[in-house]
Amino acid sequence: MNRPDDELARKIAQQLDHGVERLNPATRERLAAARKLALSRFRERPETVSGLAWAMNAISHKGDQRSHGARYLIAIAGLVLALIGFAYWQSMPPADFSEIDVDLLTDDLPLNAYFDKGFDTWLKRAPR
Repeated sequence: MNRPDDELARKIAQQLDHGVERLNPATRERLAAARKLALSRFRERPETVSGLAWAMNAISHKGDQRSHGARYLIAIAGLVLALIGFAYWQSMPPADFSEIDVDLLTDDLPLNAYFDKGFDTWLKRAPR
């Protein structure tokens, strides 16, 4: 056991006992009556069953199971849609860089204009 904790608990219990001894008898009787009343109203809760009880809850279709079913259905539908979207994205052909190169070279704008640092600012200021 934990010796320092046991010693601390013993010291606390001694102080509490000493405090009770210093109370007047009328106060002690009222505290005892309140304790008896509280204990008479106390009901023991049944203990939970351990073991394979969770298995029966897992296969039962009572109460909250229906609301969980809708949640699972929505989550699975979202996952399926995400997988379909990913498969569609992956099946698209990659961008053909040769077409982009041809478009750039056949444009009226000279190629050096794209590398000019002032060209971006001119494009932003130019009216369309």
